[in-house]
Amino acid sequence: MKIVKPILIALLVCLLTILTQIGGLVYIISISFHKLINKTSRNKYYQQFTKLAVFILLYCLATFLIVPPLARLWGREPLPLSETNHLRPLNRLTCLFNRNYVRPQLKQATFAVASEMNQRYPGSTLNYLDASFPFINGFPLMPHLSHNDGKKLDLAFFYIDNKTGSETNKTPSSIGYGISEEPRAGELNTSQACLVKGYWQYSFLTKIVPQGNKVNFTFDSLRTKTLVNLFAAQNVINKIFIEPHLKTRLGITTSKLRFHGCRAVRHDDHVHVQL
Repeated sequence: MKIVKPILIALLVCLLTILTQIGGLVYIISISFHKLINKTSRNKYYQQFTKLAVFILLYCLATFLIVPPLARLWGREPLPLSETNHLRPLNRLTCLFNRNYVRPQLKQATFAVASEMNQRYPGSTLNYLDASFPFINGFPLMPHLSHNDGKKLDLAFFYIDNKTGSETNKTPSSIGYGISEEPRAGELNTSQACLVKGYWQYSFLTKIVPQGNKVNFTFDSLRTKTLVNLFAAQNVINKIFIEPHLKTRLGITTSKLRFHGCRAVRHDDHVHVQL
């Protein structure tokens, strides 16, 4: 038992670090309070609840008060927790897990595009997905291959609500990934081509993300095309990833639009932009 507990702690620290970057360190700090908590009561349930509460408190303090100013020393800034300048996280867990950090130039470019989208399509709000962790170039943001330096950002597509027939800021997927705008007959089917080559992970998210909500939405080609072109017009943006069949369908011609390769995952459920 004495051997098992340190192993479990080490595994938990590793898991929290992989998921949030700072969670493992915060958990180690919270352990220093465990002896004091054990002394306050012999009730095991009280002890476990209090230890969890202390960790959550320390984690929230670190995430929202300590990490943002420290991250700026590393050249990264958090994207907003709530709607700001017509930009918001699609899922607030992105912020809670510290996956919303970018370089200042990318943040400014994204704000500029979000504001322009709202001017052209009043009421439109740009939903961002994963960016990077706050610290250390090269630190992986799982499961992404390249979101490790604050220079990359994923953004949700725009959609039309099938129930009202109107533009909406909602998306069929609660995480923004996994519900794809599939290639039509005659369009290039990259997902199938990558699967044939043995890249099983390319469409993996479509297998695990529930698809039931897809029928309630229609891909908004007009606003999504505008979104891509507005990012392409930003001088600081170097590359944009979107699935080849959507590039053709939308008639996007910018040289900044590239194919991300079969080693990544499909990009017909989101737009990837990078410095």
